Amino acid sequence: MKLAVSGTERRTVRERFDCLKDAFRCIQAGSCPSQSAADMADVIFSGVRGLPGQDREKAPAGYRHDSSMELTYISVTLVEKVTSSLTSQNLAPAVALYCVEILRVLFQDMDLMSQLVDHFQADDQIISHLAAKSVSTCVVHYLHQTGTVSPVWEQKCLQAFHSSPPGAELDACLWSLTEVLKRLLKGAHQGEILGKLLAAFDCSLSALCSKFLPAERSEAGQRWMDCTSSRHWGTTFCLLLDLLEVLTASSLICGAGVCLKSQRLTHLHSSALLTAVSCCSQYFVKKRALLLLKRAVLQKAGEDWALGEMLFTGQKYEHFSSDMSMLSHSVLTAVAADWLQSVQVDSASFFGGTRHIRDDGGQKPDCVMLRAVSLLLLKSVELHIQTAAGTAGVDRATEMSGYLHSLWAFLKRHSIQLMEVTHLCCWVSLLFGEQDDDMMEAAKALLSIFLHHRLCSGLDESAVLETTCASGCNPHCHFLLLLQSISFDHSILLDFLISTETCFLEYFMRYLKYLRADQQGFTAACERISASDRPLSLQTSLAASCGGDMFALTCKAEPDQAEASSCVQLACAGLRLVEYANSDESDPENMECQDEPGTSGCDKSRFSGPPLSARQKQYESSGSTGLLSQHDSTVKRRPEGSLLQVFQSEQTSRPNMAGQMTCDTSARAVLCLSELRDVVTRLQTKKLFPYNPSSLLQLLAQVLNRSQPSHLSHFNK
Repeated sequence: MKLAVSGTERRTVRERFDCLKDAFRCIQAGSCPSQSAADMADVIFSGVRGLPGQDREKAPAGYRHDSSMELTYISVTLVEKVTSSLTSQNLAPAVALYCVEILRVLFQDMDLMSQLVDHFQADDQIISHLAAKSVSTCVVHYLHQTGTVSPVWEQKCLQAFHSSPPGAELDACLWSLTEVLKRLLKGAHQGEILGKLLAAFDCSLSALCSKFLPAERSEAGQRWMDCTSSRHWGTTFCLLLDLLEVLTASSLICGAGVCLKSQRLTHLHSSALLTAVSCCSQYFVKKRALLLLKRAVLQKAGEDWALGEMLFTGQKYEHFSSDMSMLSHSVLTAVAADWLQSVQVDSASFFGGTRHIRDDGGQKPDCVMLRAVSLLLLKSVELHIQTAAGTAGVDRATEMSGYLHSLWAFLKRHSIQLMEVTHLCCWVSLLFGEQDDDMMEAAKALLSIFLHHRLCSGLDESAVLETTCASGCNPHCHFLLLLQSISFDHSILLDFLISTETCFLEYFMRYLKYLRADQQGFTAACERISASDRPLSLQTSLAASCGGDMFALTCKAEPDQAEASSCVQLACAGLRLVEYANSDESDPENMECQDEPGTSGCDKSRFSGPPLSARQKQYESSGSTGLLSQHDSTVKRRPEGSLLQVFQSEQTSRPNMAGQMTCDTSARAVLCLSELRDVVTRLQTKKLFPYNPSSLLQLLAQVLNRSQPSHLSHFNK
């Protein structure tokens, strides 16, 4: 090895650069470089080590450091390129053999891994990161090839987790382990390999989290004050939060396959994470910790990088229920101790600083923080009432209302727009705007809270609706405001039903079951929403102030037009999953029925069955949306007495009166549901619907058939 290195050192710096660049281009193009594998390994190794003493002396004074760094950059990058190309298995056989020989010489004969991990603590952040990236790629490659973890890398990380202070070395180890776990999870290697890797780091990760996230609240608060004085602390802590999210995601993806303490650290240290949100002086750290807790309570850890269908295996690990209960208990305990008072919400920022949303100079709030706090509390309350702790009783109902009022006070304190809202049920639409997934989660949680309050409050139905409307969780109001936000467009509800991106199906089924038994409450909600809409002037909602493209508008008509005008609806944001117009008729013979024999109703949740994304691609490629287009045109051609005709006649023939807007809201809502039922029925008949919608259609039919207002009776014929 010494002779080979000496031969390499006789090359000039320019020759080494040229050799490395030529090798990079050749492997990129799928061909072998002119140098032998052994010679190329020599050049790479010398580059990773940096310029030897003789070359540093010969180089010009201003060029010595730059040349050494650049040679290391390209050498470390080339190692990552060679390894990733082998892992992807897209090389020609001759090139693959050439790369295998390079890696054999580098890692077996020259012990390159030791050189790479030494760069973890380099002062140059680029070298430290490139080394971590290259090492991670190599670790994953050899895990796939041999099923063993690199002992040099493992030892380096273990040592850093136990004793290294915040800084470059610990950062590189945290990032590297996070990257290795992500690649294994994305590659669906959740079994023995992942379990072996997690087991190797289980104790050290627990010790690391105990150091950064102490259990005692008073000790944690003091720890944040001490640690934030270090300029490296914020970056290191955020890298730890990234690792915690990957570990949490692994517990969801692997289910019962792997169950280690390190996978539960987010839940076990949830109280300390809440303390970090309130006590840390660095806002980006507060925000990152809060988003981790939000994803944990929503069971969406890893949603930014994991494949959607991977996140839910249907199996839960052994301690899942107790961990979720612990998380919700930590949140509710903190809220009861005035945690919301200490949560900071800065002005939203973008790549230009901060911008104003009002002429009086007020800055728009960070809606990401507002939404995260809201969902964290709502889902915690929902989890709480689903456990044994959520027993019935008037005191329990009062406790739940107290949590909601604490949330409303927090939101109003940080949002001028929400301060102006008199009907609290409107806050969901205003706050979540075009964030459909979060909006559906909030609506589902509020529906659960409402049903629990209804069960244990001891009040009659009308009194329950009044009290819950005062708390902002009347399910009828939420549903009607959702319909308003999509302009009563049934095709958008269809998008929600066939999408895996929201929990709309679960929410919709639960709401329809309640609506079936409470038509009067629905009518009362129509009156309440119409009354709350009319006095408000034309205004831009919080959704627009949060930087979205959707504007929630309410209309105050001129006095002479008040009786004849109707509410201006919220503009619909985002693209539909399918285009309902300008498409050809699909070929039914090319489509496969997704209904399983013996399956009735909506037994398949959005998490079960074949990945919906694959089915959607199949539908789109087959032009299946022509069926929906045909349905829409059929509706427009319906004869007199049809749903659309009834609705239009309601708009034009009825005299102007105070209750007109209430009737319009009811009529449009029922029309929307009726058209949704029609299009789902048609898709089911053609075997184009992605799951069995029998239960959904049955519920829709029952709701429509029980509509009480006389002017809606036409819809049921």
